[in-house]
Amino acid sequence: MKPYHDRAFVSIETIQRGFADVGYVCSPQIATTLYLAYHLGKPILVEGPAGVGKTELAKASANYLGAPLIRLQCYEGLDESKALYEWKYGKQLLYTQILKDKLNEVMQGAEDIASSIDRLRQYNDIFFSSDFLEPRPLLKALQQEAGAVLLVDEVDKSDQEFEAFLLEMLSDFQVSIPEIGTIRADLKPFVVLTSNNTREMSEALKRRCLHLFIPFPDAKLERAIIQTHVPDLSDDLRRQLVSFIQQARDLDLKKAPSVSETIDWAKVLVLLHASSLNPDLVRETLNVFLKFEEDIETVEEHLYGLTRKAIETV
Repeated sequence: MKPYHDRAFVSIETIQRGFADVGYVCSPQIATTLYLAYHLGKPILVEGPAGVGKTELAKASANYLGAPLIRLQCYEGLDESKALYEWKYGKQLLYTQILKDKLNEVMQGAEDIASSIDRLRQYNDIFFSSDFLEPRPLLKALQQEAGAVLLVDEVDKSDQEFEAFLLEMLSDFQVSIPEIGTIRADLKPFVVLTSNNTREMSEALKRRCLHLFIPFPDAKLERAIIQTHVPDLSDDLRRQLVSFIQQARDLDLKKAPSVSETIDWAKVLVLLHASSLNPDLVRETLNVFLKFEEDIETVEEHLYGLTRKAIETV
């Protein structure tokens, strides 16, 4: 089976244009990594500050490929039953009750306990077949005949034991279920793992992946992102907004404004029918892109200088 649409990854320029069409502005570095990951058949480990578009990259990949997005949200204590599969115990119990009346027929002719157990063993596999299997994200991704985008989100929040289990699946793209056998992917999923660097990923995981670090964008790229997501914002105000945000990130903040929060601020300015930044407008909307009171106080101390410099960029 041919992987997805080969023409989608024919060149880096094609990827950039295609992702722009689905609302994601790719830097050359991101587009190059996507191109290599596809042709090498490797997962991508995406790291970087929160809110720079790591998860959105996987969503845009699914839209671009026309493939389903299957998401596994990682957390401490995540285990195989929540990530891979589990049995539908309720359904098994229900069927057992329904078929209870058939038990006498099954046991007919059995002379002792040993022979009764032998009779029952003939039906063991019925209740451990695919009809009673509940696939979780990892197994679902392997079962997609036409391929899928598998997003393993915030993998750094999972335990090291789960990371070791994940390594095995990413190596062979197959899983073994004792009662059923080995399930292999007809078409390898396009895999994106994201990490916020809350813990160091193992060298084994990094070896199996292409590494992509997405930093805060430069002013030109951030303006392009804002234009894509908030096209109603005027060119002048977009330049002022991005200039202010870029300056704010240089301050000693507990949490620098993310790209997603910049987009939110742009939407707010459109809702307020703003035509230009001014200190009062900025002060009233600081809580849109700053999430800690001490950060708001820090920016307020530099408010007039930041606003004046932002206006001068036009």
